[in-house]
Amino acid sequence: MTMSSRVSRFGQNLSPYETGYSHAPVVEKARGLLGSRANSRLPDTWLSGSQGFPDQLMRFHFDIRKLGAVSLLWIAFAQGVSATGVEPAKDMRVDPALCLAAALARDDDKTVAACGALIENAKTEKADRIKALIARGAAYERKEMTERAIADYDGALRLDPSLADIHNTRGELWRKKGDLPKAVADFAAAIKLNPDHIAARANHRALAQELERLGALKAIAGKPSFNCVTARRKVEKAICANPELADLDREVQGSYVRAVAEKMTPQQARKLRREQEEYISRRNAEYGRPGYDLKKAMRGRLQQINGIDGY
Repeated sequence: MTMSSRVSRFGQNLSPYETGYSHAPVVEKARGLLGSRANSRLPDTWLSGSQGFPDQLMRFHFDIRKLGAVSLLWIAFAQGVSATGVEPAKDMRVDPALCLAAALARDDDKTVAACGALIENAKTEKADRIKALIARGAAYERKEMTERAIADYDGALRLDPSLADIHNTRGELWRKKGDLPKAVADFAAAIKLNPDHIAARANHRALAQELERLGALKAIAGKPSFNCVTARRKVEKAICANPELADLDREVQGSYVRAVAEKMTPQQARKLRREQEEYISRRNAEYGRPGYDLKKAMRGRLQQINGIDGY
């Protein structure tokens, strides 16, 4: 059986990668090298009489020819892959429809998976990547995965900083995490981009009021209801020296003032006023005596004011 009668991988049964370049010049050269032994004779003068080479040398010569042919075929294979545009699967474009469908169905797990594939794909268009980041961020938000949601909104805003809705949404997440400065910045950015953004304006106003209240509380933290500069009694000086007792004193006085402002009968108002005066007199008189607990007395009075029925 001659070599030319064997079925070559690059002959009749071509693989998809081989199709299209099986007739390239380099392959034709390889086929010539893989011809039959009968067609690869050495000159007759080399094979006759005392001048003929040993049969082992002939076989070695034929093996060299086969090695050269295989090398040429490998080169042809590499060239063919490049010429036909065959690329790894990871570089193939992902269909954005899967991400969109999962997001519309509010299937969070499928949204994370489908949109994640779209985000990670290098060939995804910018507009599709932004939509996928927003969709996955919303899914993470519903799954209470705040950090990941913020990261996706960060990515979307890096690609398109003009998204007022996403600034507002990220601001709400910052507020939820307790990072109020970042929340205010995002709400302000949303309003700057869209002055008519109702949700951002409402969020910004509410947060500004909250910051004002916190600022006011911070300003009076550790300060009692009276002026420590003019304090003369030992109990007042003790309250001024202890921030916890100072806060309790301020809360007691604040609750009393709010209770007086409520609608009540003259009799109820007189009763409330008399009880407050009795509490202060007893506090001033009993402080420093064995067994007297100032903090316990203040907490008891606070609970009494806030829990009284009829005030």
